[in-house]
Amino acid sequence: MGSNILDQQLGCLWQNDHLLSISLSGYINYLDKNNPSKPLRVIKGHSKSIQCLTVHRNGGKSYIYSGSHDGHINYWDSETGENDSFAGKGHTNQVSRMTVDESGQLVSCSMDDTVRYTSVTLRDYSGQGVVKLDVQPKCLAVGPGGYTVVVCIGQIVLLKDQKKCFSIDSPGYEPEAVAVHPSGDMVAVGGTDGNIRLYSLLGTTLKDEGKLLEAKGPVTDLAYSRDGAFLAACDAGKAVTVFSVADGYSEHNVFYGHHAKIVCLAWSPDNEHFASGGMDMMVYVWTLSDPETRVKIQDAHRLHHVSSLAWLDEHTLVTTSHDASVKEWTITY
Repeated sequence: MGSNILDQQLGCLWQNDHLLSISLSGYINYLDKNNPSKPLRVIKGHSKSIQCLTVHRNGGKSYIYSGSHDGHINYWDSETGENDSFAGKGHTNQVSRMTVDESGQLVSCSMDDTVRYTSVTLRDYSGQGVVKLDVQPKCLAVGPGGYTVVVCIGQIVLLKDQKKCFSIDSPGYEPEAVAVHPSGDMVAVGGTDGNIRLYSLLGTTLKDEGKLLEAKGPVTDLAYSRDGAFLAACDAGKAVTVFSVADGYSEHNVFYGHHAKIVCLAWSPDNEHFASGGMDMMVYVWTLSDPETRVKIQDAHRLHHVSSLAWLDEHTLVTTSHDASVKEWTITY
């Protein structure tokens, strides 16, 4: 199978005409009786809990990218489920957050104190494209013009063209989540104090606008709608608060339904619906204009709560969990 430690074989099975073995990496190998050195097929996936995911269209196909607790990043064909991990030496610890920027780079931050830029066409870690940070990153967001905003423990870092250009070293609160407005001129940072602060992005600096938006508890995730009209924030207080950008970030609506802390949210491409996942193992798909109209997915992942969500299109939602699986859901309203 290979010479790596992870290629160690742990067990085998002869099922009808099929010879199967399982590797230490968790991969399942279909063995070829006629050619023992090369398996017919290898079924791959994550063997550790998945922390984050993002989706991206590449060459007319939609791909799902998932990052796990052991630093692995896998890419999945959303139609067939075929997947593989990125080649080369990548993150050495938990991948905390990922997104794809406008130049087709997968931007990921990890507990190994780095931000990596990896081409989604090459899918190969290179020595370049690694930014070492002073403290551990928790969350990141990208904006047009090569900007990346990274929220670290007690620090906010601004990167431009894969280089550090500005940081706010002691913001006076603990930042937890970040979102960049689609226009690229505004950055929202949510804190454990239950407030969201707005920063304007000017050249290579972040300027505090001095505006506080209140969530219903410590902020766990933030996202702007695709058209930039609304900012949604989910929190440990079991609520999702949506702010209207055009009305000076006034509170538009509050969505209740989860029975436990909400950990992730994502806007649908239609800008009218968004999904949230919580520690209660529930996923809700909310309708912006009517908080009472919602789609509820109970026990989305049986063993663990949902760790991340993303939309492939207006009716297809992808969820990941600490059970190391990726699920696709068809949503009908």
